[in-house]
Amino acid sequence: MGPSIKQSPDIKGHFYALLFGAVLPLAFAPWNWWPLSLLSTAGLVVLLRELSPRSCFWRSFWFGLGLFGAGVSWVFVSIHDHGQASIPLAALLTSLFVIALALIFALPFSLYGAGLNRTAGTMVLAFPAIWVLGEWWRGWIFSGFPWLYLGYAHVDTWLSGWAPLGGVLGISWITAFSGALLGIAILPRQKFTFSNTALLAILLWIGGWYLQSLPWTKPEGEPLSIGIIQPALPLSTKWDSAQLEHILELYQEDSAPLMGSDLLIWPESAIPTFADQVQPFLSSISAIALDHDTALITGIPTRNGRDRHYYNSVIGLGRASGSYHKQHLVPFGEYVPFEQWLRGMITFFDLPMSAFSPGATNQSPITANSIAIATAICYEIVFPDLVARSANEANLLLTVSNDTWFGHSIGPQQHFQMARMRAMENRKPLIRATNDGITALINYRGQVVTTIPSFSREVLSGYLTPHGGKTPFGEWGSLPILCLSLLLVVGLFWYQPRKDQRR
Repeated sequence: MGPSIKQSPDIKGHFYALLFGAVLPLAFAPWNWWPLSLLSTAGLVVLLRELSPRSCFWRSFWFGLGLFGAGVSWVFVSIHDHGQASIPLAALLTSLFVIALALIFALPFSLYGAGLNRTAGTMVLAFPAIWVLGEWWRGWIFSGFPWLYLGYAHVDTWLSGWAPLGGVLGISWITAFSGALLGIAILPRQKFTFSNTALLAILLWIGGWYLQSLPWTKPEGEPLSIGIIQPALPLSTKWDSAQLEHILELYQEDSAPLMGSDLLIWPESAIPTFADQVQPFLSSISAIALDHDTALITGIPTRNGRDRHYYNSVIGLGRASGSYHKQHLVPFGEYVPFEQWLRGMITFFDLPMSAFSPGATNQSPITANSIAIATAICYEIVFPDLVARSANEANLLLTVSNDTWFGHSIGPQQHFQMARMRAMENRKPLIRATNDGITALINYRGQVVTTIPSFSREVLSGYLTPHGGKTPFGEWGSLPILCLSLLLVVGLFWYQPRKDQRR
């Protein structure tokens, strides 16, 4: 296999790349077979060895097709089941999305093929650097899709100890470094490089184990009693205006036993109409919460009558005060790119509440009895630096979501895994309230305290202790690991010609 792979990106090599990419999602939730994150990257390292930039691009493209074709298959559910697109149209749109992601994934590996994949010593450092820069690039291009970052496979391994220092991208770097080392180990005549870098890999894994024991932040105040409503409303019911009174009654009925809790949380867009249209109900439920000394926080759309902007919002009632407007919107779900051409073409481009405006940056946290709560709405929780900015001055993290769009797919489990990583990075407890799961309380170490079954009308109650302070990741975000990766790539490009001259 070695000589044929070196010469050109043949069909056999593409097939292996597709296969290694397709098994990588098994390292993430719901399977959590994390060793596959090492085996998959090791396979890609071997397959890219000594290929030209163009060949590296296409080989990586096939790896990306496998990765995203298997890993984001839930997009089909969103488009077909809830966007009401036909099966052929949903399959076409999903395929185009996967192809676009594969192209974005492959582009940074063109740099890897420009001389960084020739020797084992260069490969073991260049590969993780290119991988991390690629994940960062995917997290912002075309509004960003930071899904299936390699580090998420390690929320339950020793490497999670690095989250407060390097965030998920730091863990991705260590994973890709370990995978590259594993790939180099099976190549001939590489014992020198392997023996010298294997010690570093061992130290990084043991270091993660040690770092898990460090608190990073400190408790502030007594544990809070928290209640969450999970209504499990189908989307067809939720956005039917005729069902509004029934929905309001449901929340009031399910909330009654939880009144008296320190915090009571309703999920994203729990009330499916603008706040000003149900002001009497909001005033009534706020007064009830106030009588029970309860801070009630709910998701609800809001609008600004002056400039006609609509927001996907969370507001505080009762003992809670303040509001939060979602900053990072989901394309097609909350706004329609190229709206003047696409709006009205098919039902998928005309979903309910798909004309939102983004909220301002640096919004003040919602407060509840002097407790500051940093909020992320649905998709925002997958952006580590966005969450870190708001988490620094907060005592609790809150994410509200409506994962009904994912259906009975792997999407909710992946989404939940990423939420756990945000708690680990910032060492702050996290409340996750969703329409139909996964609803949970997560402690400051990212461990699940309590959860309730998905797809059923349930209430959750439990306790979390607020924490104060900030982690190094909260202070610096992903900048250090990105700078390290960039410096490695630039330094290795500078080093390679001089090494060739000496030879």
